Amino acid sequence: MRTLYLFGLWVVCFFISPRAIAQKIQWDKTLGGKQADYLMDALATPDYGFILAGSSLSAASGSKSQNAHNLDYWIWKMNEKGEPEWQKNFGGTGSDYLYSIALTPDAGYILAGTSNSPKSDDKLTPHSGLDDVWVLKLNARGEIEWQVTLGGIDQEKVHRILPCADGYLIAGSSASPDFRGNAPATPETVVPKKGASYGDLDFWVVKLKRTGEVAWQRTYGGQYVDELRSVATAPAGGFLLGGYSNSPESGTKTQPNRGTGDFWVVRIDGEGNELWQRTLGGERDDQLQALIRTYDDAFLLGGNSNSPGSHEKTTGNQEGTDLWVLKMDDSGTLLWQKTYNFGKTDVLTSLVENDDHSVLIGGYAQGEYSTLRSKTTKRLPVGGMAKAKKGTDDYIALKIDEKGEELWSRTVGSHGCDLLRKVIETRDGGYLMAGTSNAKASGDKSGSQGRYDFWIVKLKDEQKPPKVKLMIEASPNPTYGFTSIVIGYDFEKGTATVVDLNGRVMQQFPIQSRTVPVDLSALPEGIYIVNISTNVQSDGVKIMKKTTKN
Repeated sequence: MRTLYLFGLWVVCFFISPRAIAQKIQWDKTLGGKQADYLMDALATPDYGFILAGSSLSAASGSKSQNAHNLDYWIWKMNEKGEPEWQKNFGGTGSDYLYSIALTPDAGYILAGTSNSPKSDDKLTPHSGLDDVWVLKLNARGEIEWQVTLGGIDQEKVHRILPCADGYLIAGSSASPDFRGNAPATPETVVPKKGASYGDLDFWVVKLKRTGEVAWQRTYGGQYVDELRSVATAPAGGFLLGGYSNSPESGTKTQPNRGTGDFWVVRIDGEGNELWQRTLGGERDDQLQALIRTYDDAFLLGGNSNSPGSHEKTTGNQEGTDLWVLKMDDSGTLLWQKTYNFGKTDVLTSLVENDDHSVLIGGYAQGEYSTLRSKTTKRLPVGGMAKAKKGTDDYIALKIDEKGEELWSRTVGSHGCDLLRKVIETRDGGYLMAGTSNAKASGDKSGSQGRYDFWIVKLKDEQKPPKVKLMIEASPNPTYGFTSIVIGYDFEKGTATVVDLNGRVMQQFPIQSRTVPVDLSALPEGIYIVNISTNVQSDGVKIMKKTTKN
């Protein structure tokens, strides 16, 4: 507020800070059946939509169209308005918990989670331990192309699957000992865990070829718990692994722990050989949850900490557990670090880098807050925090610049428990906040389905310029099999026609969706044109078909 003398009158002017207008909710959606549905991951798709990934116990009910076998993998493809396009359910008769999904170079999807299901229903292999890692490769239509189960006689976990130039990297953890026998040769058996076991739980990395065969696997760890939670490609090749460790110097861990538990990062080359490692933390508990590679070939590490200023942690917390974000270069040198406080317990779950090098931090907060929140908008007051009912959980969105300085923040929540699992940037420049909620319609939440639901909230960032859509585009292009034609406008009905350069019609089929999977795998190498004719307009795009995967 500012007071000015203008035309003989004192005028009180109210200036609205950009922090207060930069986080507009465009819509929210609640998805699920009548039982329990747990969201764990989400990713943006080239058609300006997104895909949600998690697990479901629900029978066909609410917005869920298929019955669960028990606890199943469940994915849901949505358009840019949050309207469903298709959903898929995969599982056996046990518990199948989906943790990670990624786009593949052939316009399909790769899924990774854990399973204790025997050979049953969609699962073609038995399980060998308490929980194994179960990987599914889907084509652009969401149909299973291949699957593989990996594990030992004990417990396996997985947090991320990362597509890379020649396959996929599984970032997981294992408590199983080294398998001493011969590896199985058929897809009906479990690929065993190979490598030493150093403690209760070790970092476990498995490199898969594009066809699902194991190229190599490695374990890293000390004598207690070392849990791998995130991975990123490195600028000079190889990967940076990041997770949690409470192990002392032991096994492959070369530094003592700082407190109860620490951030632990391990830099490896493209074959899994260790290049360097760092232990980062204060004198209490520090939990790494996410890491990303940044535009300048450095890394951003994010998690939560209740440590005071000590050891590598240079700033203490404001209260309880705060968000802790660090930037390091590819040699492991720390560049800066920041802590951010929302309430008694703040948990970071994801990091997103924007085109202008700013970063959106996603997480959730619970407990008492320092100042009152608006009952109608639930916006954070400028320069302050919000007060929520003790024991509730809200989604957090916090935007920082490339030096870690706060630009704006926003909490989104209901009167129940809302746990944010992933924030993604959508192709229109907005953000999708995706997680799990047990609340009825209240606060920012407009509906409910069952006991626990997928809850997604679309935020618009008013500080970003609008992005121009193409009328038609294809991805991937070139392709060796599937390509997805993305139509940049709404229509009611249309036809897709594939022709060669001589004008011969190779395929023709009706379309109703703005994303059109086109299978060119049966056609010879060459240039093809996909013509899209709708009730709105007609367009065409050239596709280069290759016969081998590069």
